[in-house]
Amino acid sequence: MSKSAITVTVKLFAAYQEAFKVSELVLEFPNSMPVKAVCDRLIAEHPELSQWRDVTRFGINLIFVEPDTLLQDGDEVVLIPPVSGG
Repeated sequence: MSKSAITVTVKLFAAYQEAFKVSELVLEFPNSMPVKAVCDRLIAEHPELSQWRDVTRFGINLIFVEPDTLLQDGDEVVLIPPVSGG
């Protein structure tokens, strides 16, 4: 019997961390969801983040992945928007 939902830990950086005021979230998603669904969900909660949608890179378990990579239960996801500084 397979689970109908998965739980992932999302590490937040830069603009995402500023918007949510935390460095980490634990979220539940239906099975067979792509990692870009994490970004979509965060933007739904904080629409000001939509400017970062097309330039955010995704990582799962310390490996950069494509936006369509499917999430697995227990994954650690990172969303990395462009950063600047000096």
